[in-house]
Amino acid sequence: MRELIFDTETTGFDPLTGDRLIEIGLVEMVDKSLTGRHYHQYVNPERDVPDSAVKIHGLTTDFLKDKPVFADIADEFLEFVGGDSVLVAHNAEFDMRFINWELENAVKPIIHVKRFVDTLAIARNKFPGAANSLDALCKRFGVSNSHRTLHGALLDSEILADVYIELLGGRQAGLDLAVDSGAGLVAREKKKREKRSFPVSNDELEAHKAFMEKFETPIWNA
Repeated sequence: MRELIFDTETTGFDPLTGDRLIEIGLVEMVDKSLTGRHYHQYVNPERDVPDSAVKIHGLTTDFLKDKPVFADIADEFLEFVGGDSVLVAHNAEFDMRFINWELENAVKPIIHVKRFVDTLAIARNKFPGAANSLDALCKRFGVSNSHRTLHGALLDSEILADVYIELLGGRQAGLDLAVDSGAGLVAREKKKREKRSFPVSNDELEAHKAFMEKFETPIWNA
């Protein structure tokens, strides 16, 4: 199964009030293993970036003014996403709302809501009442985010990939984690032990029958 772990950065909280997408990053995972393929793009929002947003991700109006608008990269984005990949994000409803608004604005097909998986919802279900931000989950699972001083779509996607594997059970779910050529922690299926047979001999059956006949009123017949 192909999954795309992704994150976005935006100018604010709601595209319906004029906020826009300014960065998107996706990392590819196939059968719970990172492949090393990714997609990353800064986007010109065609508006100013508020100082409050810059404090979160560091992306200024001046930095973004020479980047492509979303309509110019929509086709390559959709080509990378493909037609049936699952898209995994932390608080996926937020990212999905911006992506689909930008796609619709560019007169492109939107991505169906059923293709999105929300790791925040998974974490809240697994750890009710606990802090479930990406930073909190990194601390819980021992995933390093020491290089994360500002939010960044591609960096957060790479971190979320490790967290996502842990949310699914990590080693306990039959996944053996290993470092793979600088790509971070990836999942590797453990080999299943072959089924073994322990047939009972006729002598053992007779011995067991004789032993059971010694019990006049066994409690399992009560």
